[in-house]
Amino acid sequence: ANFNPAVSIALACAGKMGWGQAVAYSVVQVGGALAAAGTYSILFLDTFNLGPTKGYHWGQAMACETLYTFMLCFVVLNTAASKRLGGKNQFYGLAIGFVIVAGAYGPGAVSGGCFNPAVAIGIDVVSARLGFGWCLLYTVFEILGGLMAVLAFVTMRPEERDITEPPINYDLSSKLVGEAIGTYMLVLTVGLNVLGASKAAAFSIAASLMCMIYSVGDVSGAHLNPAVTLAICGRGKISLHDAILYMVTQVFSGLLAAFTYQAVHDGTTFRLGPGDGFGWKGVAAAEIAFTFVLCLVVLCVATTERNPGPQFTGLIIGMCVTVGGLAIGKISGGSLNPAVSLGIATSRKVVGGGTFSPGLTYSALEFFAGLAASIVFRILYPKEYATDAYMDKSSPA
Repeated sequence: ANFNPAVSIALACAGKMGWGQAVAYSVVQVGGALAAAGTYSILFLDTFNLGPTKGYHWGQAMACETLYTFMLCFVVLNTAASKRLGGKNQFYGLAIGFVIVAGAYGPGAVSGGCFNPAVAIGIDVVSARLGFGWCLLYTVFEILGGLMAVLAFVTMRPEERDITEPPINYDLSSKLVGEAIGTYMLVLTVGLNVLGASKAAAFSIAASLMCMIYSVGDVSGAHLNPAVTLAICGRGKISLHDAILYMVTQVFSGLLAAFTYQAVHDGTTFRLGPGDGFGWKGVAAAEIAFTFVLCLVVLCVATTERNPGPQFTGLIIGMCVTVGGLAIGKISGGSLNPAVSLGIATSRKVVGGGTFSPGLTYSALEFFAGLAASIVFRILYPKEYATDAYMDKSSPA
């Protein structure tokens, strides 16, 4: 079930598929895409052209295609093909499918959201009367995204480079790579949805979080949020030393993502602060309440001795972002994450001439909520501390 030449090539490069099979798959995939494109053009007696959407140039579009094809291939490699998870879970289809939800709204508003050379070629060939050629550029950058995913995959999972078996517990460097990639894709999706005026931002952002949890959760725990890391540290599932390194990595990735989405939108940024008609008291109540919910849910479903839904952990945690985004988006923006907050504030300060203080204020509120969640968890789950005696477990997923 590759359905995508970039995926097939990535699998071949990672040693998960023979090159002959990858080439054969790619040819069939392109043929299927041409047939499908011809079918919809007949059904609707119309077609549409491939290319950057109005107001955007090729560089912006190719950045989106590269990064979200990277995300797609990275999720496939980790959830469906890795030694640790491949063939041993029931969530791989959910994780892979939701990459499209993550990418269709924010980056899709820039490039059209192909993330698949077969799709690009099918659209471009059928609409050739309107102009042809974009599929060649799309294909090159989508394959580049797949190759980047292979590099990230083998860097995070060193056992994939040779015949060794996956470790019981990955070393700190692998964990930090996982946190960096996951946080980067999460914050990037936030910014692209906001700047693209997405009507489904809460769903798209939640989808990116869910996909990254499933992809890196068994390696780093997929905290992807300094407030979550603080809550898990308070819970006793990660050391203070490692927690600090996690937070630094998450914030750095958030900053990098913020400057990436700013670059994709030609220097445009957005402010962090109360929505129209609301004040800072509303922001404080909203961010504390829903960051608390997010952190408590992580602790309850992903750090307990008996996980109530091991195959649905990523979906459950991701849906907290949907709930928070829809409930308080108009009040505070629904950041719920210091990496998001500091990224927004920093890019705004550097590029847009705004102030940095809102990032610090939001982060303080979110850290407070994470700490509160760890305290409440201790009250709700006293048996966890009696049974596991602070087992050395940094992974919430």
